[in-house]
Amino acid sequence: MPLPKDHCILITGASLGLGRALALRCARAGWRVVASARGREQLESLAAEAAELSGEITPYPLDVTDAAAVAAAVQHVEAEIAPIGIAVLNAGTHRPMAAESFRAADVEGLLKLNVLGIANCLEALLPRMIARRQGRLALVASVAGYAGLPTAAGYGASKAAVINMAESLKPELDRLGVVLQVVNPGFVQTPLTDKNDFPMPFLMPADAAAEAFFRGLESQRFEIVFPRRFVYLMKLLKLLPYRLFFALTRRTVPGR
Repeated sequence: MPLPKDHCILITGASLGLGRALALRCARAGWRVVASARGREQLESLAAEAAELSGEITPYPLDVTDAAAVAAAVQHVEAEIAPIGIAVLNAGTHRPMAAESFRAADVEGLLKLNVLGIANCLEALLPRMIARRQGRLALVASVAGYAGLPTAAGYGASKAAVINMAESLKPELDRLGVVLQVVNPGFVQTPLTDKNDFPMPFLMPADAAAEAFFRGLESQRFEIVFPRRFVYLMKLLKLLPYRLFFALTRRTVPGR
């Protein structure tokens, strides 16, 4: 089992979408889940939904962009609930950015949550896991981090940074007994993707995505991906010469 006995799994961004579905899947497996997000009411609803499951979900409101709050939360969870055996760093957001309305402030907001939010969690969690020589970290990025796509200049950049961060840390953490994984989903049906006004190939229901995510946590794979067919197409896209790459991506520009 990837989660040691008497440990808990911490899931950030657990109030909606994939994070919420994963929290429920872990609770169905009998795991002790600490679910965090900024929305207290949604977290309490999640905990109530899990009341009849074999595991349990403890809501823990948290803004991962607040480094001091993250450090205090990790200390409190480990002292009052259980050592954190697995941390799924899933908190993030997406904001489409057209070239005509490009704003540095929008990029800053995406980087602050999607990248620095994960970094704040790593700063608080790594010393504890390294000291125990035990633990598992799953950093949620996206296939949008593989290659630059229209309207995703800020979002894709933030997810590429997460992938690079995970690749950089893994060799050291392997020696220190900590398992590090990166999660690169394709399109998953969530409140964020519901706002998209373009075709989403191989769109995956949140429950099916959570099942694939859960199976990935039980494995030793570095990269957890779903749906596989779409992910492999995105990997292939990045291997194309730029002439062909841009010929294809231009077709996805809104309003062309």
